[in-house]
Amino acid sequence: MHYEAIVIGVSSGGMNALKIISLALPIDFKIPIIIVQHVGAHSDSLWIPLLNEKSNLHIKEADEKEKIEKGTIYIAPPNYHLLIENDKTFSLTIDERVNFARPSIDVLFESAAEVYRKKLIGIVLTGANNDGTNGIIRIKECDGLTIIQDPKTAEAPYMPKSAIDAIEADYILALEDIVELLIKIDDQKNNFNKFHK
Repeated sequence: MHYEAIVIGVSSGGMNALKIISLALPIDFKIPIIIVQHVGAHSDSLWIPLLNEKSNLHIKEADEKEKIEKGTIYIAPPNYHLLIENDKTFSLTIDERVNFARPSIDVLFESAAEVYRKKLIGIVLTGANNDGTNGIIRIKECDGLTIIQDPKTAEAPYMPKSAIDAIEADYILALEDIVELLIKIDDQKNNFNKFHK
C-alpha cells in the first residue's frame, strides 16, 4: 500500500510526543504529516519554529489553500479547524468548536478520510478528552491504517483509551515504536501490507 498522508491528533502531553516523533524521522521521510495539537486560542505558536530548527523535516503551520507537499509536517494554527479539500489543499475555518476544541482532531481526521480513503494513516496520541475518536472511526471505515499510542505510555491516557474502545486498531504502540513503524512504511512504499496486531 502506498500511503499518501499521515494525520496525527494529540492533546495533553502532546508537545513531548510531537518532539519525539518529529526529531526521530529521517530527512528522506516523504509522507506528509498533518497534526492537530490542542492549543489555546491565543497561542503564539513559537514552539513550531523551535521544533523546525531541530527536525530533519520542514515543520510549519498550515495555510489556507496551501498544497500538501511531501516531506513536510503541517500543524493546525490556533483557533482554526483544519480540513483537507479534494484537491489536497488545506482549508481553515472558524466554525463552532467540536469536542470543546478548535482546532478539532475529529474535523481533520474526518475530512482527510474522505479525501485519502485507504491511503491515509491516522494516529491518536496522548490526550485528556475524546477528540479524535469519531475521526479514527471514520478513517477505519474508509480502510485507512489506524495507529493508537499505548495508553500505558501516554502522559494523558484518556484520548488513546477512548480510541481503542471505539475501533479495532491496526497497531497499539509506544511512541518510539510508532516512529519505527512509520519509517518502515515510508521505506517500503508499495510493498507495505497492513495487518492487524
